[in-house]
Amino acid sequence: MAASLRRIGIVISRTFPLILQRNIQAQRIRDWKISAPVLRLKFRALSSSADDTDSAEVLSRYSDRPWEYLESEEYIERYGSKPVWSNYRRNHKGGIPPQKTRKTCIRGDKICGNPCPICRDPNIIVHYRNVNLLQQFVSPQTGIVYDPTRTGVCMKQQKLLNKAIETARDCGLLSAQLPHVDYSKEDYSNTHGAVASTPAPFSLGSGELWYQWYGSLKPDERELARVKRIYKDYLKPDV
Repeated sequence: MAASLRRIGIVISRTFPLILQRNIQAQRIRDWKISAPVLRLKFRALSSSADDTDSAEVLSRYSDRPWEYLESEEYIERYGSKPVWSNYRRNHKGGIPPQKTRKTCIRGDKICGNPCPICRDPNIIVHYRNVNLLQQFVSPQTGIVYDPTRTGVCMKQQKLLNKAIETARDCGLLSAQLPHVDYSKEDYSNTHGAVASTPAPFSLGSGELWYQWYGSLKPDERELARVKRIYKDYLKPDV
């Protein structure tokens, strides 16, 4: 009995440090997972505070009024008089480009290698009042919005563009080209050949039915008796 207890004590003394060590490692991993996002946020705050204050003021001013960026010297120096997507080239395998652009260029904290013309410049903000930007994505001849395969804009920004262009047209900031319809007064007058006056209704004699076939119908006697029993208080007595 004493020998068996001694063996049990030896086994427990050997396994307990291993269990304790595993628990300590698991706790360290758990603490690292919790503290990693906090450290990442602190690093972003430090890196953003290290930037120039003038650039921060410019970015905040453009975020409130994004249409002013297209009139700034920075925009003219970078793009000139061309649209923001004119010098953009998409990355794709093979000689034939894909039929659709990527869904989005920014997924959480990760940015793709070649973001679209809108995602690559943080000063470009899609807004329905940013008319100069919206006009770059609309054909001046037809008024149709350019396909994203031509401009290279990702699908997320394309949806924002379509919504902003529609809102700008509803507010009268963008011109909408409607099809021309020739107005003819004959289409709205009674003198047209396809329009005639409504014929007068014919008069019915006494006892004559409107529909001739209605007089040949005979109701079921049982059903008629059941209806009379239900509505006997409302029926006029037979004279």
